[in-house]
Amino acid sequence: MTGYRQEVAEPRRRRANGEASRQRILDAAAAIAGERGFEGTTINLVSERSGLPASSIYWHFKDKDRLIAAVIDRSWDAWIERLDRPVAVPDDADPTALFHLALRRTGSALEEFPDFLRLGLMLILEHRPEDPTARAKFIEVREATAERIRQAYELFFADLSRSAIASLVTLTIALADGLFVAREAHELELANAFDLMASAILGAAEQLRT
Repeated sequence: MTGYRQEVAEPRRRRANGEASRQRILDAAAAIAGERGFEGTTINLVSERSGLPASSIYWHFKDKDRLIAAVIDRSWDAWIERLDRPVAVPDDADPTALFHLALRRTGSALEEFPDFLRLGLMLILEHRPEDPTARAKFIEVREATAERIRQAYELFFADLSRSAIASLVTLTIALADGLFVAREAHELELANAFDLMASAILGAAEQLRT
């Protein structure tokens, strides 16, 4: 019976060790890419930073492109999980206050999990033809983000047309991109910046109504 338990436990340990190694690789890749960009991120540097041999990295990821795609995917998933957590809402909060609260939470979560947006914007701006997987992954999560915003705005701005809501979604993503770049260049707290962005979006919605 003891031998059977060992046989069952061993694959579990290998899976756990493999997942731990994968997370170390992703942590190292995210840190290096944040410092050096896509071009400056190499498997050798990831190996050095993670303390794992290059062969281990290639066992988990076919190439650097897929590694960066996995970094984007993990960061976006963590950001969404953070946004979806239940939050206490004041009983007397009106719709405007709730909108500001939602935008502040979005900015705060982005401060916590910025890798997907930082790396994605780099890839979009560089127009690299040789990194289709990472760029495609960012476009995928960007479209998923736009869809989440659209669904939320259809509820919050129920009186607006679909085209008006589409304009607000585009404005929201553009403002978020700009504020994130400003945050990377200067000292800027995204929670406060997104609170101000909420006022801009509410103002734009009012303008669209008229």
